Amino acid sequence: MNDDLLQLCRRVAADARPGEQIEAYAVRTHETDIEVFSGHVESLSIAGIEGVGVRVIADGRQGFAWAGSLDESVVRDTVADARDNAAFAEPDAWNGLAGPADVATAPAVEFDLWRDSLASVTTDRKIEFVLELDERLRTADPRLRGVESASYGDGAIESALANSLGVDAQVRRTIASASASAMAGDGDETQTGYGFSVGRDFESVDLGAVVAMAVERTVRLLGARPVPSRRVPVVFDPLVTASFLAVLGAAFNAEAMLKGRSLFQDRVGESVAAPGVRIVDDPTNPDMMGASPHDAEGVPCRVNELVVDGVLQGFLHNTYTARRAGATTTGSAARGGYKSTPGVGIKALSFTPGTASASEVLAQAGDAFYVQSVSGIHSGTNPISGDFSVGASGLLLRDGAFTEPVREVTIASTLPRMLNDIAAIGSDLTYLPGSTAGLTLLIGDMTLSGT
Repeated sequence: MNDDLLQLCRRVAADARPGEQIEAYAVRTHETDIEVFSGHVESLSIAGIEGVGVRVIADGRQGFAWAGSLDESVVRDTVADARDNAAFAEPDAWNGLAGPADVATAPAVEFDLWRDSLASVTTDRKIEFVLELDERLRTADPRLRGVESASYGDGAIESALANSLGVDAQVRRTIASASASAMAGDGDETQTGYGFSVGRDFESVDLGAVVAMAVERTVRLLGARPVPSRRVPVVFDPLVTASFLAVLGAAFNAEAMLKGRSLFQDRVGESVAAPGVRIVDDPTNPDMMGASPHDAEGVPCRVNELVVDGVLQGFLHNTYTARRAGATTTGSAARGGYKSTPGVGIKALSFTPGTASASEVLAQAGDAFYVQSVSGIHSGTNPISGDFSVGASGLLLRDGAFTEPVREVTIASTLPRMLNDIAAIGSDLTYLPGSTAGLTLLIGDMTLSGT
């Protein structure tokens, strides 16, 4: 592993003055994004980014500065700016960097998230891949009218951190993905559906899987229409479950809890979900795209059990929220990049899979509504009050089998009730780009609003 980023961060940390704490966080990325439309490359972007963020803490005052360069003179200026900013900051007794005691809260984990082979794939080969994806999708089914989008993207990300308390860490990761959206029609009707594939290298991106998924999810919605309102069991598609978890993840954030903005406020040790439900944030699982051996403060990641057998176990913490709450960091510090200070965030959130296959979950659902996609999940969901109301499309289930396609309906409940109404969890854990994974999920009762 090239450790030039780590050495730079160590040099910054070594310049700490008496009574001062310094942390440097450096990042280098190389990304490719390709979009194809109607057999032609619509956009091609190849970008490299590098930069450093510096935190200085003295007398409880925190200063921060960043620069989009790793030049030594620029880095020195950035340290000086962070010191100046600290002098004008308000003191906060909980401010402080991660130290050896924080690192010792969990054993170090090691796994390889980097694939050298990604760098050897030429841009021309990547373009050929997307053009082939577009062509194969356009000719995959006679009911298809066209391809709304076809894309490929990859990234190689290196980061390193060091602070004056002796904590340092580095990680490298690669990711590659392809996606496509197809359009199917019948008369004046047009339906769209989405397919994707994701992995750590170019070879693991499955073009055929993208095409098959997009075709299936598009053509099975042909003839969709609103249906009469009713109360009904609802089955979430794995992609919908992942979106549901992304919204729910905010309720496990200790920053929200300390501000009184979590729907799980003061409920640790209480039942918040159906018996048997287990929700974990596990960045130590290398199959999760958000996996990492350490968090954004250099603290080792670990399996964080948030809900076990329906009972809330606790919240996700970085070192700052842990000090304020009288708790221990959970290795959940997160950053948006070198331009931000650490917050708290989920990295690899999922339900623990059950033993039933997706088809067995459908059979258990009986007469129900299978939700293939939702709209307005962020605007229609309140992670503080728990209100949940989103637009949905999918298919009705009768005796566990797909029947009429449905669109232009709304499903509604509350997040607490949905968790308590979970009746079955599928075994089909699906890894997705981002910080959540999906699986087939049966919720026993929701309101479906249509005609």
